[in-house]
Amino acid sequence: ILPGKFIGPACEIDVTSEVKQDPDYLLTIERIEQWEAEHGHIPDGSWLLIHTGWSQRAGREAFLNIHEDGPHSPGFHPSCSAFLAKERVILGVGVETVGTDAGKAGGFDPPFPSHTYMHGAGRFGITSLMNLDLLPPTGAIVIAAPLKIVKGSGSPLRVIAITR
Repeated sequence: ILPGKFIGPACEIDVTSEVKQDPDYLLTIERIEQWEAEHGHIPDGSWLLIHTGWSQRAGREAFLNIHEDGPHSPGFHPSCSAFLAKERVILGVGVETVGTDAGKAGGFDPPFPSHTYMHGAGRFGITSLMNLDLLPPTGAIVIAAPLKIVKGSGSPLRVIAITR
């Protein structure tokens, strides 16, 4: 994979207020279009970062948020994942949660749509991000270079955002 696939402008959508009201919040196409109406079209080669406030949860139990009926965490509506994979030429998505799919995504159609659509389209997923509250909606550059792992399907990252 060429190094340029790991560096790109950041587009950050802040959904912290929505997630405070509903930990199962799902980002929709309409919410992306609302963001684009204010900040412009998501540029090709960008990282789409979703600021949920989830990284502020202290401790394993609060972070994973697993209840009797399964995990509860925000993510992408299945139609939103398909939209991002087919209608936007992004490098990938970045989230504060343990995975790029919502906690309840195992029951979606298809199951785990972020993985299905985004990874199926050759896009990346970055998880467990922190300090997204320090980034502007646009204007930052993200560097997310993985370790060179032979035949690996993932890697630890040191994600860096450079602001002006």
